[in-house]
Amino acid sequence: MTEIQRLLTQTIDDINQREKRDNRPRFSISFIRKHPGLFVAMYAALLATLVVMLLSETLIGSVWLLVVLFIVFNAFFFFDVNPRYRYEDIDVLDFRVCYNGEWYNTRFVPPSLIESILQSPKVEAEQKARLKKMIATKGELSFYDIFTLSRPAPAPASTAAVSVS
Repeated sequence: MTEIQRLLTQTIDDINQREKRDNRPRFSISFIRKHPGLFVAMYAALLATLVVMLLSETLIGSVWLLVVLFIVFNAFFFFDVNPRYRYEDIDVLDFRVCYNGEWYNTRFVPPSLIESILQSPKVEAEQKARLKKMIATKGELSFYDIFTLSRPAPAPASTAAVSVS
């Protein structure tokens, strides 16, 4: 593991711990706060369906099924999951992207990580120069930008001279 990978992994672990990113579902009423109209509409639709089912001779026997399904589907909205960030997920496009998105492209690294890389004697001068160039070009850097530092630098494009006779 290179020094940049180690520092990046350490930063990711710190973020996971600080933000309680552990892939565990937690009960939360944020759904009600974010979507109060939808919450009220869900219960209004349940009551309307319940009334229709109770007044119907053929559906009254399956009211319990409606209540159970509503509770199960409704419980889904009251749990939040904070997905854990992992170094191994950077630059990997698979099912995990559906779960936690491309966080490594949209989330900026803390300035302390950049300082740690620039101050570390274990990081090569070429990588530090590339990092400084990235900062000058982009300003804020994402986790993916730092991840690319651990790769070899791309070879400069060679221009072939064409002679005209």
